[in-house]
Amino acid sequence: MGVLIVASSFRQSGNTHMKKIATDIAGLYLIEPTVWQDERGYFFEVYHQEKFSALGIRDHFVQDNQSKSVQGTLRGLHYQIAHPQAKLCRVIYGAVLDIAVDIRRGSPTFGKYVSAILSADNKRQMFIPAGFAHGYLVLSESAEFVYKCSDFYHPEAERGVLWKDPELAIAWGFETPTLSAKDARHLPLSQIAAEDLPVYSSDR
Repeated sequence: MGVLIVASSFRQSGNTHMKKIATDIAGLYLIEPTVWQDERGYFFEVYHQEKFSALGIRDHFVQDNQSKSVQGTLRGLHYQIAHPQAKLCRVIYGAVLDIAVDIRRGSPTFGKYVSAILSADNKRQMFIPAGFAHGYLVLSESAEFVYKCSDFYHPEAERGVLWKDPELAIAWGFETPTLSAKDARHLPLSQIAAEDLPVYSSDR
């Protein structure tokens, strides 16, 4: 399955406070804020419902999560089947390689992925629609990763895809990451039952 890297094809739109950067997967975006900076420090808007809506991101977020991980930690690839979550992801300390894989049955980009470096320095966010598997690898000595979710966490609905699925061929750039026991047991996408995968809808 092919590989899509966002750096290869940015298409930009936005307003005076944030810029939406389209990727090769429809509906999946990077968000780049306008940062006001002077000798005191900086300020920028992380999230503004009306402005995000104007950019076409109209999901209602109900839960915020934060994690801290050491270098080489890989979390993912995670998704929920009965309660799919759109996610708005960013890094407040350090840097990560963020990955989103389209696993929606019937999608024209099924099995494709987008990767981007999110860091405290670049202040970029990745908006991931519901129906994608998501994961990230910590590149810095440690990193703090925060993300909004459009549905609550339901442990019984949690699913995963193997991080080193050979058909996905994700370019992690790291051979031996630190994984949880659960993440190490995930199956490749081709071995996951159809009923355990989300369904593509062209309405998104």
